[in-house]
Amino acid sequence: MSDLTPCVLAFMAHPDDIEFTCAGTLARLYKEYGWRVAMGTSTPGDCGSMELRPEDISRTRLGEARRSAAMLDADFYCIGGRDLFVFYDRPHLQRVIEVVRTVRPTMVVTHSPSDYLLDHEVTSTLVRAAVFCASCPNIFTDAADPQPATRFVPHVYYADPMEGHDIFGKDITPDFVVDITNTIDLKEQMLCCHASQREWLRAQHGLDEYVMGMRSWAAERGKTIGRPFGEGFRLHQGHGYPHEDILRKLLVP
Repeated sequence: MSDLTPCVLAFMAHPDDIEFTCAGTLARLYKEYGWRVAMGTSTPGDCGSMELRPEDISRTRLGEARRSAAMLDADFYCIGGRDLFVFYDRPHLQRVIEVVRTVRPTMVVTHSPSDYLLDHEVTSTLVRAAVFCASCPNIFTDAADPQPATRFVPHVYYADPMEGHDIFGKDITPDFVVDITNTIDLKEQMLCCHASQREWLRAQHGLDEYVMGMRSWAAERGKTIGRPFGEGFRLHQGHGYPHEDILRKLLVP
C-alpha cells in the first residue's frame, strides 16, 4: 500500500475498544474525506465469556470485529496477544510494527497512556513505539512475509480513556473534541456488532448499559463543544513525532 494514500489506523487492545472511543471520528474521515481506514487489536478478546473456551470466544469476537470494520470498508488486524497478558516485549512490538508497515498509515489512534486497564496502557505504549520503529529498516519483525520500512513516522493521537479519567480518577482534558453528531448512529451500529461483549459485561459486571453508556459519554464530550455528540483526542508531541495537528485541522471548525 502507498504511504501517500491518506489512511488512519486505529489500534487498541480489544475488540470493541475502537468503537467505544473513536469510531465516530473514523467514520467522518472515511465518509467525508475518503480516507482509508484500518483497525487492529492486541488480543481477540479471549477472556470475554463466562461459558465459552478462549478459542471459541476468540472466533466469535474476531468475527464481530470484522463485521464492524466492514462498515467502514476497513481492514482488520489482530496480533494474537492474550487478554490481561499484553506486555511490552519483543514479540508484541514486532507484531505491531508489522501491522504499521502493512497499513502504512498517515495517522494512528490508540488508547490514552493512562487508562483503567493495563492492557490499554501497554497497547498505547506498544503503538507509540511501533510507529517510530516501523520506519527503521534495521528493525526486523521476523514475519513470514515482512513488509518494508515505512517512509515516515505517522501522527499519533490518544483517544479518551474510559469516562475521561486517569488511573487516579483525575479528569483528562482532551486537546480538542471532534463533532460526531452525524456519525453517532454508525458508531452505534458498529458497537452493536459486538453482541458477545455486551453479554459478558452483563454477566461479569452486572452492566447492561453497553450502547447507552457509549452514547452517554459521547454526549458528555459533545457538551463541551455545544454539539449533541463528540469524541476527544490528544496529539502525541514527543521528539521525533509529527507535531502538525492534522486531525484537528480536518475535523474541527
